[in-house]
Amino acid sequence: MSSPWRSEFSFIFLALLVGAFLGKVLNSFVIALWFCLLAYLARHLFYANRLLVWLHSGRSGQPPQGDGVWEEIYYLIFRLRRRNKRRKKQLIRMLERFRTATAALPDATVVLGPRDEIDWFNEAAERLLGLRRGDIGQQIGNLLRYPKFSHYMQNADYRSTVSIPSPLADNIQLEIRIVPYGEDLRLLVAQDVTQLRFMERVRSDFVANVSHELRTPLTVLKGYLETLSNADKPMSESYLKVFRRMEEQTIRMESLVDGLLSLTRLESAAHQVVQKRVDVPAMLKNICNEAELLTEERPTIELVLETDADLLGAEQELHSAFSNLILNAVKYTPPAGRVVVRWRDDGKGTRLDVEDTGPGIAQHHIPRLTERFYRVAVDGCKNKGGSGLGLAIVKHALSRHGAELKIMSALGRGSCFSCCFPEERVVRGASQVDAKLAQGL
Repeated sequence: MSSPWRSEFSFIFLALLVGAFLGKVLNSFVIALWFCLLAYLARHLFYANRLLVWLHSGRSGQPPQGDGVWEEIYYLIFRLRRRNKRRKKQLIRMLERFRTATAALPDATVVLGPRDEIDWFNEAAERLLGLRRGDIGQQIGNLLRYPKFSHYMQNADYRSTVSIPSPLADNIQLEIRIVPYGEDLRLLVAQDVTQLRFMERVRSDFVANVSHELRTPLTVLKGYLETLSNADKPMSESYLKVFRRMEEQTIRMESLVDGLLSLTRLESAAHQVVQKRVDVPAMLKNICNEAELLTEERPTIELVLETDADLLGAEQELHSAFSNLILNAVKYTPPAGRVVVRWRDDGKGTRLDVEDTGPGIAQHHIPRLTERFYRVAVDGCKNKGGSGLGLAIVKHALSRHGAELKIMSALGRGSCFSCCFPEERVVRGASQVDAKLAQGL
């Protein structure tokens, strides 16, 4: 038995002896027992009141004096309070270090509460978002009044980001990301991407300008080469071979310029998607028919239309995306293989699957396939003449329609490129067109 309880039982034993003595003196053991119980209860009430006064005082000094089990209770509470005090100081130091580190960040950082109210922000938030100390407790939506930001907060899809101008200067572009943490808490991080956007615009303008400037000399060069190749005067076979090679490279260069211009147009924010109903089944039939006329040595092309649903979007962009996928599959599939083009409804929208029985693609290449100019060397598929821009065009065209490109492939087992369109883009009847347009698509 521990020492506190030994002392406590000693006190109880002493009280019983006193009670027995009083009972013999008063000749009533019942009265003596009640007297002992009241005395024992009064002792506990006295020490409990002393504990309550000590806790209410908030003093962290030595605990009050006691005996028996109360001495141990006082000591344990004192030790617990001292430990909590040390832990509190440690947490305060950690919090101060966190705030100091966060304040030094160049990105604006804002802590949001459960109702989107501002709990804390760093100095960069004052400089980029225009927040002031008096704004603590205000809802962030009342201070950043931008429709894109309000829509972003309402959707609560924090996997993406949103770009808005700074409230202090329209020429400063901010990219905002929200990171949920804790219980109903979120961290808003706003990064100044003005220089990045400027460099992207410079790159896009440079590519567009160079592409436009190249078209004229390429057209002239192509015309002269065709004239020389078709001249009436006989020409030696060596010269004719040189002219044909020059014409092939000119055509390839022209295709590259057209691809760059298409990418520039797709990436341009000013270029809006024209909303109209696109007859996808008819478009796929035409693309497959064109693919069959490319060459005699081609794989079997099978078109499977499991739904007659159409899409709402830009016909030219969708045609470019679909034709790139289908022609790529035909190009890289051996003549003995097969290409299956399947248009179907997957319950969450519509989906175009382009499957081939080609050589397949290694897994480490798949994440980079949609990068511009990224090409994969495929065994047995040489001199295909691709520019490396086709899948980049597909990705941007689908992104502008809210769709997603999924790629599944394995070496020796072929590939499957899937275009997944959301339900809001699907049109299954004439009555749906006006309804979809009314929703703002």
